[in-house]
Amino acid sequence: MDNIIFESWESTFRTVVLTILGYLAMVFLLRISGKRTLSKMNAFDFVVTIALGSCLASISLNKNITLTDGVVAFSLFILMQFTFTYLSVHVKGFRSLITSNPVVVFYQGCFLENELKKQRLTKEEVYNECRLKGFSNLDEVHLIILESTGDISILETKGNGEINTTESM
Repeated sequence: MDNIIFESWESTFRTVVLTILGYLAMVFLLRISGKRTLSKMNAFDFVVTIALGSCLASISLNKNITLTDGVVAFSLFILMQFTFTYLSVHVKGFRSLITSNPVVVFYQGCFLENELKKQRLTKEEVYNECRLKGFSNLDEVHLIILESTGDISILETKGNGEINTTESM
């Protein structure tokens, strides 16, 4: 139970320096990796984000991890994310391994019950998103899609038969 409040100024200084340098290294690597790394997240992007945060915390607090080791770990996670997204764009069928497809959950006045159940989405959650987008009921809604990022897109039927798209969640 020794040193649970304060160990030494050297330990505190190390934590401050490694946190700042680790943070700067992560920001630099994220900037050069492109916008996709910081885009709305699907499951794969979410895992990379959590892993990067965990690496930064480990660099900051674990005395057995050097800044170089942390930067190498950042770089590997970003390289893996870049590689997987590159393959998902250029190799047919690879995208379906790491991301889900958008799913229609409401069409022309009817909820698609089977899709709601598969996606573990309730009607109340859909109604909530519609209210947040200014719909008091679903009479003006043509189509509702649960996107691969978890967002809900609403295609509105205008009075003249046109369809207008809004996105939420």
